[in-house]
Amino acid sequence: MSPADLCFTPATELVALIRARKLSPVELTRAVLDRVERLNPLINAFCTLTADAAMAAAREAEHAVMNGAALGPLHGIPFSIKDLHFTKGIRTMSGSCIFEHRVPDVDPPVVRRLRHAGGVMLGKTTTPEFGWKGLGDSPLTGITRNPWNTGMTTGGSSAGAGAATAAGFGPLHQGSDGAGSIRIPSGFCGIYGLKPSFGRVPMWPTSNNDYSSHMGPMTRTVADAALMLSVMAGPDDWDRTSLEAAPDDYVGKLRAGIRGLRVAFSPDLGGVPVDAEVASVVKGAVSAFQELGCVVEEAKPGFADSHDLIRCLWSAHEAGNYAQHVPEWRSRMDPGLVACIEDGQRYSMVDYVEARGEKLAYWDSVRPLFEKFDLLLTPTLSVAAFPVGRLNPEHWPQHAWDWIGWASFSYPFNFTGQPAATVPAGFTPAGLPVGLQIVGRRFADLTVLQASAAFEAVRPWAQRRPGLDS
Repeated sequence: MSPADLCFTPATELVALIRARKLSPVELTRAVLDRVERLNPLINAFCTLTADAAMAAAREAEHAVMNGAALGPLHGIPFSIKDLHFTKGIRTMSGSCIFEHRVPDVDPPVVRRLRHAGGVMLGKTTTPEFGWKGLGDSPLTGITRNPWNTGMTTGGSSAGAGAATAAGFGPLHQGSDGAGSIRIPSGFCGIYGLKPSFGRVPMWPTSNNDYSSHMGPMTRTVADAALMLSVMAGPDDWDRTSLEAAPDDYVGKLRAGIRGLRVAFSPDLGGVPVDAEVASVVKGAVSAFQELGCVVEEAKPGFADSHDLIRCLWSAHEAGNYAQHVPEWRSRMDPGLVACIEDGQRYSMVDYVEARGEKLAYWDSVRPLFEKFDLLLTPTLSVAAFPVGRLNPEHWPQHAWDWIGWASFSYPFNFTGQPAATVPAGFTPAGLPVGLQIVGRRFADLTVLQASAAFEAVRPWAQRRPGLDS
């Protein structure tokens, strides 16, 4: 197997090879690090690469295999952590000059779990400043570029995780999603991304954005996401919002099929604009669910209008979390973030509480659809990836900070806390990936994984790679 093939091999296969002593964790980690060191200057997926620590962990993993020690489910498998999330002894900058030199002294639950399962941490992946937007650039770490076309954005805020997955920088990458930040870069980069149910994966420090942030896997295959989620998920006392339930058997039950499920398809969620080339690919992908034995019906969801609501809540949370830094750091902050903060400061406490009430009531407009249907299918995004350096595509409305219009399929399910995944659905005529979003009922993470796996089986995507090795 060539080094490039090894870097694109799914974790599920790598685990088996390592356990059978047919592959050394040292060989695997070295191959991935070599690829990162060669291509990261072009892609900029990693902002902090911990190569020495990764090789040390790989040698320990190899020693355990050769000595017949107990092996975890991710034994010897490389993974990455998004730079928003703390890592013990490794800088966590949050894409901001303000925290360029911050080095936490503790691993939060998800990092501990991935390490304890035998994973080999490669380093930290890029994010826009504080993860504030759905794009892949930061004033500190620069522009992260789409492996399918390096002139195009990866999306964000899990920008580096999306780029790393697509570029073959190892099989497993952690992302987080407060308004689409797993699904946006996964859609733009042509990979699989899952936002599990809110609280399924514990988050610490708890995100101060009113129960909207989810943590989940970003991978090239659905089985890898199921494997990674089985390690990440489960309650933890560090996060009092984490769900009490233990993880389901995501790996063992993945191939159960979805025959007979009732599936709603909404091409526009009742009025969201969608570029024609995206809409065409998504419509073609939806037909796969009929092939899989589902009852598919085009539906008019009737969800409450929420764009003014997200603009209020998003800017208010950015202001509440980061406005204190603006007087000193304005010149070194993302100008769009500063504009967002200043918009957020215009809302009164009464405005915010009223908006929060609307958010809580929003579920009542979404719930009826999921009382009738098991799944909802939509485009992941209204557009394909557009040029780096832009907040909105050239042919879309422009704004000082509001990028949310072209990502309006994602944030509603942060409001509701439901599981939602994006699967690669195809490509535009220009060769850019298009994603199909699969939304499940509350807590039905397994159903979303099973639907994703069934779609992948009839419309496989992982064999297609960006042309980075040509």
